[in-house]
Parts: sequence; structure tokens; C-alpha cells
Amino acid sequence: MINSSGNTSFNNKAEIIYHVFQRSFYDSNNDKHGDLTGLKQQLPYLQELGITSILITPLFVSPYYHNYFADDFEAIDPAYGTMSEYFDFVDAVHDNGMKLYLDMEIQYVTETHIWFKDSFKNPSSEYSNHILYQDKENNNPETIIFNTSGLLGYDGIYKNITTVNLLNPAVQTYFLHLFQYWVDPLGNNSFCHGADGFRLDHMMDTLDNKDSLKELFSKFWKPLISRIKKINPEILFIAEQTDWGSFGKEYITEAGADKVFAFPLWEAVLSFNKEKIASVAEQTFALSTDQLQNIVFVENHDTHRFATTVDNHQGRLRAGAALNLLLGGTPAIYYGQEIGMTGSGGFGKYGNSDGNDIPRREAFHWYKDITQKGMAVWYKDSGPWWDDSALHTQDIIAAEEQIKDPVSLWKYYQKLIQLKKTNPALVSGQYKKLENNSSNIFSFYRVSEQQNIMVLINLSDSKERVWIQKELYSKRKKNYHILFGNLSVKSVPRGIYVDMPAYFTGVWELT
Repeated sequence: MINSSGNTSFNNKAEIIYHVFQRSFYDSNNDKHGDLTGLKQQLPYLQELGITSILITPLFVSPYYHNYFADDFEAIDPAYGTMSEYFDFVDAVHDNGMKLYLDMEIQYVTETHIWFKDSFKNPSSEYSNHILYQDKENNNPETIIFNTSGLLGYDGIYKNITTVNLLNPAVQTYFLHLFQYWVDPLGNNSFCHGADGFRLDHMMDTLDNKDSLKELFSKFWKPLISRIKKINPEILFIAEQTDWGSFGKEYITEAGADKVFAFPLWEAVLSFNKEKIASVAEQTFALSTDQLQNIVFVENHDTHRFATTVDNHQGRLRAGAALNLLLGGTPAIYYGQEIGMTGSGGFGKYGNSDGNDIPRREAFHWYKDITQKGMAVWYKDSGPWWDDSALHTQDIIAAEEQIKDPVSLWKYYQKLIQLKKTNPALVSGQYKKLENNSSNIFSFYRVSEQQNIMVLINLSDSKERVWIQKELYSKRKKNYHILFGNLSVKSVPRGIYVDMPAYFTGVWELT
């Protein structure tokens, strides 16, 4: 169905986001770099899994493989394709009833960007106030995050990077036009080829604690977001808070974002501690009457892979999938998570290089034979990250094998996604805590006007009988219909109990 704006009409509530590092996803032209045409070719894969939205990492031209820190905001990396191929990809996404989010990182530019290149040591440049300098002669560009002034690429090339003056009216006008372009590329309010939303990278009210960039929520982000929404009210903005310990409510109430990443909940899930997960989940979902404003995830391009965190433990991988998809909010799956891809990396693992994060962003393991067409091994033989690559091990079972295996992790994700999408309470129902007698079994309700669903997840490696006292569940609900897990609920005068296998998830509809 096409609405009057030209974009596909979506059910915004039944949303499963697939966060993809596109350079590592699928290579369509045998240059070993994942590209937009490759993403287009693999839309059937994503639809078979049950994905409704795609979040891609930045497209802008950059000297870095991850495309953060741009050389040019007005061109896309040629390794990803042409603008025509981008438009073909967007159209295919929409034709398949899916949404597309673009990752926007606009706070920094490299020495090659015209603003930096023209204004450096040139105070008379028309771009002199587009860039922050520490002196009037423009000899000392302002540092970026972590008080650094540049970055060494995995390919050995070093580039200086500096901070953009987001409070300059000319810069604000430029970025308004930039976002408007990605929303309405043809400039005719048809929104043909337009993106459906944006991830706003590294959002801060005071950027990197610099006194010269204070009150950005009210002076930069909120005006930008509100103006773009006047152009297309359906556009969604996802904020990435820099403080991962923050619940991020202020990003919605003060900056005007629609959604924010649930970082405290991510950290709690990694603990596999029932009480911690229950406490943080309650705090997370109490922040707003619209619980869908929270992006719930267990890994992303900046974190260790979930499979690495749990030592590839198959029970924990499945319990993590259940928490990711059933807790509430809007779930996001990082590419390869559904097949248990591993990877860690991080600051300093391989010295001063952005290659440190490559293990978190490896080629999607489509095939057992990694030399097959489509494998995006752009970093092959480029450094120790390749020597240590998980692709060389047998720890990961490739997608081609898992799709055919009825008991694989991939099939488990597919079944959970289908369960979620077909039950209103799991799509948009409120999260409600549910106490039980176990220190290992996490229980909760998802409640909507149409449904009341109970979820039990065993977070331990032991089989356990879990009891729920009669006064803790609705006395009006007498029947427990199995939706997932094929376990029976036993009723006794003082309550109900379930015998839960290790790391098992059970889901019931209460009637």
C-alpha cells in the first residue's frame, strides 16, 4: 500500500530493526566490499527472518572503512555504489514494506573536508566559523572525542579530524538542507527515494564537554528535528546517547528524538542476573507511556558480540534472543547476531588503529566456504584483525547451514520474531513485572487491550520448578494457552507452577 506521500505505509508498532554494517554484509560485484546492491539482493533473506526495518551505518565519503568522520557530506562512498544504486535500494526496501534508517554522524570532519581544508591557517576563509579552532589564526583545530586530533586507519593512513561548529547559523542551515535532501531527494514533497528515519550518532547536549558547544539539544537538535518533521511528520529519529549508563529520557523530552537506545538494559541483560534485569527493565519502561521509544538490543557495532560475551553458550544465546525480542520496546538485531557471530576488539587491542573494531564488524558468514561470491572480506590480509578472524574457526555455523536446520539459532530467532509480530501484547503491550520464587527464572507480563501474555525465561543452566503465588497473577485468567515453548502451566490451590528446563523460554496467553 502506498500512501499519498509516496512512501510505503507501515505498521510502525510491529517493528524489528536490523542494524547492518553494510561494508561487511554482502558483496554484489566481487570487489570484497559489501554494498547497497548487495543489501538489495539480500532483502529476501531479511524478510524471511522477519525484519521490518534496516539501519545502515554512514554512507558519506570518508577515509575510514566505517565511514564515520566524513570527507564530504554530499557524496556516498563509491564502494557502496552510485546514488542511482542507492535510490534503487531505497525503492526496493519500500516496495517490500520495510523502512530504512540512515546513520548520521555530522559533528566531525577530516582534514580533506572543504570546511577544514579551506579554513586551516586561513582565518579569512568563508568556512572559518564552520570549524572550531583554539586560536584566532586557525592554527590549532579543536580536538574531537577523547581529546584526540586524528585517527590512524586500518590501512595505515592517518588523517586529522576536528569538530564542527554546530552553533554556527550557516552550519545549521547546511545540515537542515542535508537532512531534507535524504528525506526528499527529489525536492518535490513526494518523498520518493526518501529515508524513513535517522540514527543520530554521538548525541550530547554539550558536545565532548566543550564549553563552546553547550545547549545543543535546544539550540541545534530540537530545531533540526522539528523542521524535518514539518517536512515529513512520519520521519523518526533515534538518538544514541554518549553516556551508556543513561536511560536517555532527556533525548526525547528535550532534544525531540523519537527513540533512544536502552543501554542500561543492554548491560543488565549481559549480566544474566535476574534481579538486575528485572530492576533495570522496570526503570527503562517506566520512563515513558510509549515503551516503543526504547531500542532494546544485546549487541551493536561498538560492543563485543553477544556470542563472544557468553562464550558461544547455546543456551545463553537463546535466552538472550528471548530477552532482546520479548521484553518490550523496539528490538534491534545486529547483523550476524542471528547466527551467533563472535567478535570483540575495542580500544588498544591492536595499537592505535581503527582496525581495533574490525572484529565487531566482520564479514557476515553467509557460507562455510568464505571464498564464495558475496563474502565481504574487504579486510582480508590487512592486519592482525584478519589473522585473528573468527571466520577462520569452526565456532560459527554459516547462515546457509542454519537456515536449513530446524533447531538452529537462526530458526530460533525467526520463530521468536514471528511470535512477536503476531501477538499484539508482544508488539506494543506494556511491560509488567511478575514476581516468582526463583532466583534464576525471570518472569513478566506483556499486557495490551487485546491480550495478556506471560513470559518465563530460565537464566540458569539448571532445570527448576518455578512457583507464582495465586495473589500475584490475575484471578480472572484461568487458562494458559501455550504460544512458545510447549510447557504446561500447572494450577494448584496456592498458585501455579512450571517446570523450566535450563535456559528455556516459555510464553503463554492468559484468557
